[in-house]
Amino acid sequence: MRITRSMSVKEILTTLREAEGYYITNTQRDLSQSDFKNRILLHTDLLAAPYREKAGYFSLEISGGASVHVDMLRKQVNPFLKLRLLRQEMPNTMFQTLCRGINLFGYRPYPENAIRLTVREFAKYLEVWRVFDFLNYIPNMIPVFEEVKKAGKLLEPCICFSTGPEHTDEYYVSKVREILEVTGEDILLCIKNHGGLGSSARIGRLVHAIKQTFPDLIIHYHGHNTDGNDIGRIIEAVKNGAKIVDAGDHAFTGFYGPPPILTVIDTLEAYGFKAEGIDRDAVIATSHALRKERLAYANFESQYKGFDPTVQTHKLPGGAMGSSLEQAEKGGFLHLMPKILLEELPRVQRELGNWWSVTPGSQILWTTAVDNVLSGERYANPSGDLKNLLLERYGPFPFYRPKDEIYKKVFGSDWKKILEKEGGLQKIEPVDLEQEKKTLEEKLSREVTTEELVLYLQHPTDAVAFFKFEEKFGHTYVLPPQIWFRRGGFELGEKISFIDYRGKFHIIEVGPTHYTDGKKATYFVIDFHPVVLVSEEKEKKEVSAAPALTKEEIEALAQVGDIRSPFNGSVQKIEVKIGDEVKP
Repeated sequence: MRITRSMSVKEILTTLREAEGYYITNTQRDLSQSDFKNRILLHTDLLAAPYREKAGYFSLEISGGASVHVDMLRKQVNPFLKLRLLRQEMPNTMFQTLCRGINLFGYRPYPENAIRLTVREFAKYLEVWRVFDFLNYIPNMIPVFEEVKKAGKLLEPCICFSTGPEHTDEYYVSKVREILEVTGEDILLCIKNHGGLGSSARIGRLVHAIKQTFPDLIIHYHGHNTDGNDIGRIIEAVKNGAKIVDAGDHAFTGFYGPPPILTVIDTLEAYGFKAEGIDRDAVIATSHALRKERLAYANFESQYKGFDPTVQTHKLPGGAMGSSLEQAEKGGFLHLMPKILLEELPRVQRELGNWWSVTPGSQILWTTAVDNVLSGERYANPSGDLKNLLLERYGPFPFYRPKDEIYKKVFGSDWKKILEKEGGLQKIEPVDLEQEKKTLEEKLSREVTTEELVLYLQHPTDAVAFFKFEEKFGHTYVLPPQIWFRRGGFELGEKISFIDYRGKFHIIEVGPTHYTDGKKATYFVIDFHPVVLVSEEKEKKEVSAAPALTKEEIEALAQVGDIRSPFNGSVQKIEVKIGDEVKP
């Protein structure tokens, strides 16, 4: 039986509990983040939408994680508009999001009133809410839990999964019990295996342990195929009682995201398990429609191809694998990656408590390990996030606190006083929503909507830049990736033609550019209508200011493939030889 968004939460849960087979979530958002640095455009998703609608998925994960930010930052599309347009093409399929609990769709903890407002606005478009905390600290997720329930949507709390002696069935069952004490059993429970860790048998045992303790609980297994074995983990999850699993369109699957949907269907069918509600032909048709699109995203795929079984050692999440390798290449330390991934990163994980390498924890672990290796002095340049972690401002350590020597290296000889004075859960004062709205209106010189305020509260600099871009250029989501991501500019007289997602033909002809009175006018013919784009001509010496980002934001963006410097400047190569004195 197919599940649709018109059904009530109670009807959906009953259908899941009574189903003989299992359901599939198409994790487009995670696939885009893991294997394409979050660059898959709305144009591509709209092209696939009619086929995905017919396919009969439990849900389509299309929002959340870093995508809300990158939609504005690199794709210049409003995350709310994206959902409205996709809903027109997919009226029956439930839309799913990934929410980072107190960190929402960003990289830092937000005030509770901002969290509640954000969930209320996005809940108008999203039916399934997967919510996690990188320390599995349940109180950090409660405001989101409450707002999702109030909105009448499906709540899917996560237990983040990892490996090691601390990660026992008993521990995870206790966390499930803690969640249920807050939410009740009318939820979905996600086993969030963001790194694709553990053996097939290990996942099977975990699902079995949870189902033995909570037999009516509906389990949704989420994994990554980084080591090439997530099909095996999915099989064991379903055999032991999981009712929903995650996979992606085979035309776009890579190495670090989900495994192919069709492979999951065919393999589980051989084991006697039916994919409920699935139209196999529509699954195939989706990939036929998408296949030609993939070539346009080649620049955003990891240049390092192949599965990585050593993920069982370094534990990097799928969403950070390709971008970490790219960051290493651009930073000139690719040759040090074996040492970072197989020695330093696992060491840092053990030293800091062996918790879960997922946002924002994955950024803390990664930047600490990289700096330890590059600087040659361990914990010499601690980030603000590392300090907050050690102060337990994000929540208590789940298993053990780092040794005193780590605190001393990070905080100095007075570390005990600092810990006593500043330690404990971070208290975030409510934000003045009316004042923030007024500030945003002053920046844009117009009235703003609640949706715009929500985006601004999470990513103020990039949201304002996006709003101004949209005011100047309009909605650009109609452009296909072949044009949007084209490098090298366009030639005078060049004609660019394309067909949009509705099948409408468009043609753009690039005309000349004229300079008069400090103005630059570029002429175009768009769909046979003349258009003139006028802008201020800047002096050659003038340099436009780049948006100011914090160190933490830059580190987080590096994890999704956006490698940026924290400041503008010229980079020069200075030749030296052995024996030269180099002064900092």
